[in-house]
Amino acid sequence: MATRALNPYDSLPDVATFDVGSDDIADGQQLPDPQASRAMGVPGGDDRSPQLSWSGFPEATKSFAVTMFDADAPTASGFWHWAVFNIPASVTELASGAADDGMPAGAVQLRNDSGQAGYLGAAPPKDHGPHRYFIVVHAVDIEHLDIPADSTPAYLGFNLFSHTLARAVTVPTYEQ
Repeated sequence: MATRALNPYDSLPDVATFDVGSDDIADGQQLPDPQASRAMGVPGGDDRSPQLSWSGFPEATKSFAVTMFDADAPTASGFWHWAVFNIPASVTELASGAADDGMPAGAVQLRNDSGQAGYLGAAPPKDHGPHRYFIVVHAVDIEHLDIPADSTPAYLGFNLFSHTLARAVTVPTYEQ
């Protein structure tokens, strides 16, 4: 098995933290099958985005972004599974499956690293060991990030670098 990558957020400036929770997933625990990827051949996978709720973010928050990144993917750049931004500051929860049929008005979902807009479930190579999925809610200091809908999640991250007030992080795992 390959050496695990570091926490990708360790190289970014420190920002405040807040709380994120879920009825579907838990920090440090294996993602349930519905949050794995049917599209990438995982038995029982359903590519269903997890329920997320957050609280305790800074009062100055004007919008949110949510990202999901596999830092342990067998690539030099990891693997982006989900990136959505321009979630209104009044929204503090995404329902289970929201990526398919329930994103708030104005929210923009970018293409993940498989090329599809929306959520792609966990799909580490069989016998590659557990992968960590950094699911992060970013509290943003502006209402709208002016990012084209055909941008990459990495470009969103570049823009979040100068607009993130705080982050809420949960890191479930998945192994085949």
